[in-house]
Amino acid sequence: MPAEDDPTPLLCLASGSPRRRALLEQIGVPHVVRAADIDETALPGESPADYVRRLALGKSLAVRALGVALPVLAADTVVVVDGELLGKPADEDAGVAMLERLSGRTHRVLTAVALARAHGAPGVRLSESAVRFRTLTRAECLAYWRTGEGRDKAGGYAIQGRGAVFLEHLSGSYSGVMGLPLFETAELLAEAGIPYWPDEPHSGA
Repeated sequence: MPAEDDPTPLLCLASGSPRRRALLEQIGVPHVVRAADIDETALPGESPADYVRRLALGKSLAVRALGVALPVLAADTVVVVDGELLGKPADEDAGVAMLERLSGRTHRVLTAVALARAHGAPGVRLSESAVRFRTLTRAECLAYWRTGEGRDKAGGYAIQGRGAVFLEHLSGSYSGVMGLPLFETAELLAEAGIPYWPDEPHSGA
């Protein structure tokens, strides 16, 4: 919850992710947090794009259903390689295996963002990026896993952290790979009439 001297929140973020909070703060959107709890099992035959859209929308609606009066923003991110979804690794073996699978290759990162309001249909946007890793050694994969950074990340790595040293090329949205695509988020906020820059005067050069 915001401190007493914080600006009045404009929306509720349906995520406990500190990365998503930081990205919202980056564009000056005061908010509160209420993490969503929904079943994240993929449906049979569901495409990665449909999957992340469904989960982002489901999270936003689930938090709205709790009686939250503010507009609710939610997002979901997946890493896709060989057509397979890579979620959060369950343990060290899974985390190292994920990194080895991404080594020297290009994978896709899909992040959907949804905004549910009291009135009108919710909005949903999708960001898709292509990320190429340099070739990694098993020792690097193991050392990275043991930093703890990739344990709660889709694909087992964080682009904004120590995992940045693996990144050879990115085509798409850096913030989308982090977990909240700011271009698409700003579109949804603008449609809802929610300002995404602080209401402060800008100094000249």
